[in-house]
Formats: sequence, C-alpha cells, structure tokens
Amino acid sequence: MSEAIGTQLRRATPTVEVGQVRIGSNHPIVVQSMTNTATEDPKSTAKQVAELARAGSELVRITVNTLEAAKAVPEIAERLAMMSCDVPLVGDFHYNGHTLLEQVPECAEILAKYRINPGNVGFGRKRDDQFSSIIECAMRYDKPVRIGVNWGSLDQALLARMMDENAKLERPRDAGDVMREALVVSALESAQQAEAMGLGKDKIILSCKVSAVQDLITVYRNLAARCDYPLHLGLTEAGMGSKGVVSSTAALAVLLQEGIGDTIRISLTPEPDQPRTDEVIVAQQLLQSMGLRAFSPMVTACPGCGRTTSTFFQTLAKDVETYVREKMPQWRREREGVENLSLAVMGCVVNGPGESRHADIGISLPGTGEAPSAPVFVDGKKTVTLRGENVNRDFLALIDDYVRDHYPARIKES
Repeated sequence: MSEAIGTQLRRATPTVEVGQVRIGSNHPIVVQSMTNTATEDPKSTAKQVAELARAGSELVRITVNTLEAAKAVPEIAERLAMMSCDVPLVGDFHYNGHTLLEQVPECAEILAKYRINPGNVGFGRKRDDQFSSIIECAMRYDKPVRIGVNWGSLDQALLARMMDENAKLERPRDAGDVMREALVVSALESAQQAEAMGLGKDKIILSCKVSAVQDLITVYRNLAARCDYPLHLGLTEAGMGSKGVVSSTAALAVLLQEGIGDTIRISLTPEPDQPRTDEVIVAQQLLQSMGLRAFSPMVTACPGCGRTTSTFFQTLAKDVETYVREKMPQWRREREGVENLSLAVMGCVVNGPGESRHADIGISLPGTGEAPSAPVFVDGKKTVTLRGENVNRDFLALIDDYVRDHYPARIKES
C-alpha cells in the first residue's frame, strides 16, 4: 500500500565523504546532531554519541575546545568501537582549533570531519595563518571541513568593511541586508581561500546559520544561488519545545522543498529531563513527512472530537508509536524496506475505515455510541475485527505479522 519515498530534485554538488556517510548531490539528506557532554569525559560523551547514533543521527559532532578534550577523542572512539557504534565523529573547533589539531595528531586523524567558524578561527593578522593551519591539517589527514558561519559570531572585520562600503552608496541598503550578505560572503570567501590552498571542492561543506526563520530562508537561497558546495541547514538556536520544532520545520521545509540542503540538524534546547535524541527524531520526522526519506513506519492517528469521548484510541496510538520505535532497530537489521510501512489508528467511524484502508495496516476504533468492535484493514481490505480487553495486544501482534509476511529478510553477510 505504501509508496516508495521519492527523491527530491536537489542542487548538483560534489559528493563529500564523511567516514562512510556521503553528503551532497542526490545522496539522501543526512541527519546529524551534537553532544552536550563535556568532551573531557570520554565515558559520558561516548554514551551520548551512541544514544544519538542509535536514534538515527548519521553524524555526531563533539566539542573540541581544550587540550584535554582533544586528548579524549581517541578514548571516545575506542569506547564507541566497543559498543559497535561506527558513527562518524565531527570535531567542533573555535578559537584554538589550529593549536589542538597540531598538538594532538591522533585527534586530527580520528575525527571524520572538522567544523570551523570563520568568525573566530583567528583575529587580525593571525586569522589567515590559523585558518590555513586547520586547512593544511585537513589536507594532511584527508578530512572534509564544514565552514560554518554563524550570525552570532560573524567576522567583525568583514562586517565593518561591508558596512563602510554600504554607507558610501548613494542608496545604502538596510543594515539587516548587509549583515545577511556578510554571512554569505564570509562563507564563500573562506571556501575560496581553502580551495586556493589545495583543499578539494569535494572536501568542503558550507553553512550560514541564523536564529530567525525568514533570515535563514533568505540567506540560504542567496548562498545556494552563488555556489555548488553541499549545504548544512539548521537554525543556530531553534529554541525549546514546540517553538524550536515549529521554527526549525518552518525554515527547513521551505528550503528543502526548493532542493536546498544536503544535511540538517534541529538545534533544540533540551527541556529538563528530556533526552538529547529528541532533535534527531524531529529531523527524521521532518524529512519523512516531506517524503524525502523514510526512517520508521509512519503512524496516522486522528486528533479526536466529540465522537471520540473514549481515550483508548489515544493510548493505542501512543503505544503503537512507542512499539514501532522500539522494534525498528531489530526490524531494520532483519527486514528490507520496513521503514516504509504505514499504520493508522483511528477513533471513530467517520474517517476511521477510510484512513485505515489507505494505510498498510490500520484499525478503526469505536467512537461514542458505536458498536464496541474495531475492524482492522490490511492492504485496503478488512481482515479481522478485534473486540474485548486485548485489542491493544492483538493489534501489535498483527503489526508484527505484517512485517514478517510483507518485508523480505535481509541476506546476512557471510
């Protein structure tokens, strides 16, 4: 019943290889995230990296800001290997990256990619030397580099120069326009400088992050029109809870629909006691909702109304979501294509049977005044009616049966 996820027409770019992950061109849009542990603590950092990877983060960035953090990278990699976690690690460098990469060559060699910020890689006369040092290190170890410009740490010398030039114009542009242009210029000039040093075009990814939705859309449209480097998308500080989710989705969905963006991160502020993995799940749901990638079976559930006074359909919908997410690691290992499975949990007769028929397997629960029975539809046809106290258990068992019967077993490598 489910259709294959389509490939969005994207900008033609070189392919950048980050470990085993390929970014750019028509390769799948890559989901990434970042730890918030102290990198100097290899145990907690490796644990969080593994959690993010298990949730579906295909790249994980770690802060490398001190000598102790740089020295911890080999142990982090060892711990990940012991957990059979081979997610590529990205080193996030600010201010002293040139020093750390030179002082700890094993860190430089283990990291799969370096992320640097032109706004704080160095200042004044030291800027070019320190930038060059990092690029030379990347070339020495054959590593790609993300040149990530940030609204909050824009190169002040560049911005001042552009503001001065703008002030001399007969019709000066708005200061906001100049700042947005400065973001793009900073990224492009830095990339051109790296290429002039010998770093291949297939080793460069660009980003220009801001915090406001419309600014992000404007900046990336401009950047995409002026280069063919792969682009990393994300609001630099999306915010907490629904605000962060909505802002990120609003901005990234527009750009992705236009074929702009090759890798994304949803930079959510974690709520107290909430897992860091939430940002990974949101990124996956965004891409899957747009039909750009498939990560996990989609569950359609009705919002409820006066016809659905029972809360059982809500409980079942949540249970199905939880069950599917818990089972996906096993299903993904064992079954080909199971991420394309579609499910429906509906709460009354109005849309229930129709939505259930559209799903691979769906259930239409009884609403107010309806007979206490729940027809189940498989591939558009009613196959069974569930009743009694075990509807939840029985429906989950039917999902297991569907996965077993409809998705071929993966061939195990010998």
